[in-house]
Amino acid sequence: MANILMYRAGAELFIDPGTRQLNYVVGGQLIKTYPIAVGKPATPTPAGDYQVINKVVNPGGVLGTRWMGLNIPGGNYGIHGTNNPSSIGNRVSLGCIRMHNSHVEELFPQIPIGTPVHIAAVPGYNHHTVGLPDNQADGSGPPLDHSTYIVQPGDTLWQLALRFGVSLDALIAANNLVNPDNLQVGETIYIPA
Repeated sequence: MANILMYRAGAELFIDPGTRQLNYVVGGQLIKTYPIAVGKPATPTPAGDYQVINKVVNPGGVLGTRWMGLNIPGGNYGIHGTNNPSSIGNRVSLGCIRMHNSHVEELFPQIPIGTPVHIAAVPGYNHHTVGLPDNQADGSGPPLDHSTYIVQPGDTLWQLALRFGVSLDALIAANNLVNPDNLQVGETIYIPA
């Protein structure tokens, strides 16, 4: 029983709205990747680091068969099933993360309350100010000259440079990286504009 609790205690979820994938990670090891639907451009899924704060079995309707609520400020956001499976893989929600019912049912028992959920920022897509310093979120601070990305399992700095169209040197400089070959899953990387 103790091993199962330790296994679950190390669980984290990494959500990439750009690729529309949810990665279930335990102890830094990728366990499974699921296809998801995310917020449409007008109501994007807010980037940042959050936690699962509540869980509901059979919420019904558009929420499908399972709901895992997140502590995202300013709204009622969660990871949930759907009554529209054809929406998976698209940007169609009001900001929530949709999964196939069978997938959310598989994941649900593995995710305790308090599980960290990391939602990556996608340049040109996710413009919410959730998680920005206070002087940025209210618009009073200087404009942002970067986006952020949360490192996913298997990412390399070279891949990120190619993906976001920036030079490797610019990524190293923007993040003050001492060892650019040593990225940690869940680490926030600044992507220069």
